[in-house]
Amino acid sequence: MTVVPEPFERYGEERLGQAPAFGPGKDGVFEATLAREPGGETRLLSDYAKVPYHLTGALDTDPAPGLATLCLQEPTGGVAQGDRHALSIDARARARAHVTTQSATKVHSMHSNYAHLDGTLRAGEEAHLEYLPGPTIVNEGARCLQTLSVELDPTASAIVSDVFVPDGLTGQEPFGFDHYHSRLEARCEGQLVCSDAVDLRPTERDPRDPAAMGEFGVVGTLYVLAPAEPTAEIADPIHDRVAETDGTRAGVSALAHDAGVSVRVLGERSTDVVETVSAAWDEARRALLGVGAPKDRRY
Repeated sequence: MTVVPEPFERYGEERLGQAPAFGPGKDGVFEATLAREPGGETRLLSDYAKVPYHLTGALDTDPAPGLATLCLQEPTGGVAQGDRHALSIDARARARAHVTTQSATKVHSMHSNYAHLDGTLRAGEEAHLEYLPGPTIVNEGARCLQTLSVELDPTASAIVSDVFVPDGLTGQEPFGFDHYHSRLEARCEGQLVCSDAVDLRPTERDPRDPAAMGEFGVVGTLYVLAPAEPTAEIADPIHDRVAETDGTRAGVSALAHDAGVSVRVLGERSTDVVETVSAAWDEARRALLGVGAPKDRRY
């Protein structure tokens, strides 16, 4: 069960001027289960989408053998106050899947309540699951909670990304939002191997504080979860690659219990941060799958 931080519990008590939280068009759900026969293609066993999520099917154009791509679409134009979206992806034994979004997630300005984007990823025996949505763009006055839990078999791997853009689409000053909280927790056989959060409240503490984002305006993170792989064989190539990128500062850290690595990227422009996160993703795939990221899908 997802734990909602105390500030968001208080926001949730605020009445909305339009449709209530969980009302029509505000209670988005996407669920998918994928499976693969040995040496075969990964297929969708089942999927369920409720507005604002939409899926037209799976693609099999990835250069990695047997890997299926799911591209989620959002026809509503963005996330509004009171929205509650839930995503669940289950990659069964040996399945290989890449899940992305059609475009960036745009969180609109708010006057009350908040938006919650919740996700659960499961990777079974020898499965490989990637979840790399577009950047999250947060507008003035927005309150956005993003929570993601990952459950891994010891022989599975998962790659997850998050890019946060705080200057919105309305020309306001950067960090004009009210509250942004993004949290990921990953477990392997029930053991916590990664717990990480970005929690920014500009009215309480300046995000430009050196302990937060400092002089930078965009933050990106890539989590590479692979308990069965030697950490150094993943971390070293990623470190060498991101150290060469222009316009960003990046660091690579080993996760607890040799479960993988995390990559944090800071930059002034979202394009620079996305490019560096994509470079790290490319190296992670080479280490785990023996093939890089698709050239036409630089996330």
